[in-house]
Amino acid sequence: MRIALISDLHANDVALTAVLQHAEDEGVDQIVCLGDVATMGPSPVAVLEKIRKLDCPCILGNHDEFMLDPKLVYSYTDVREVIEAVDWARDQLSDDHFAFIRDFVDALEIDLGGDAMLFVYHGSPRSNMEDLLATTPTDELDEMLDGGEAAVLAGGHTHIQMLRQHRGMLIVNPGSVGAPFKEAHDVGAPTILPHAEYALVEASDSSVNVSLRRVALDREALRDAVSDWDVALRDQLLESYA
Repeated sequence: MRIALISDLHANDVALTAVLQHAEDEGVDQIVCLGDVATMGPSPVAVLEKIRKLDCPCILGNHDEFMLDPKLVYSYTDVREVIEAVDWARDQLSDDHFAFIRDFVDALEIDLGGDAMLFVYHGSPRSNMEDLLATTPTDELDEMLDGGEAAVLAGGHTHIQMLRQHRGMLIVNPGSVGAPFKEAHDVGAPTILPHAEYALVEASDSSVNVSLRRVALDREALRDAVSDWDVALRDQLLESYA
């Protein structure tokens, strides 16, 4: 079994198209979306429609919740550019799109065979707004996992690719399809890398393996996609794609 984990698509249709093609070329059997699908980028409708057409499991990210509860974003950030981009994305969606997002789940277990399980969430098993990093201390990580155990645990949210071993379990962050970060983001605008990221989980009766993938993107296509996007975040993305 070969499962592609995609996360933090952020309305980047250029990146999603490239990742889906790359995953198909890799012979992937299933795609699992770890959330944050339709905000912070110029193509929320196109990206949502692609994900719906895949008929794949979808986890509810914090930005997906922002689509359903307009006030929730203010508990997460006071950055004007982010709030504007979230509000703009919400205005593009139909009732049908909101109904689709409401079907996203908080977490999910997937049977990998051979008594191995894959457990997926967005930020951490206890919160889709929590940063789980390679540098998270062991005791703190135990609390964040909230008792969750599996051969592989996978979540996104940080936009930072990660693979670490914890008490015999593999913990993976596939990175971001739509806006990979150069480094962990605390304050100020993050540096967005001009490629796309995902992870591949490969399982057989005897073993489970995880690998991180990066997909080159056409920078001109990225610039074209955001050039007519009438939000403040556009200029930061154009600079990233220069």
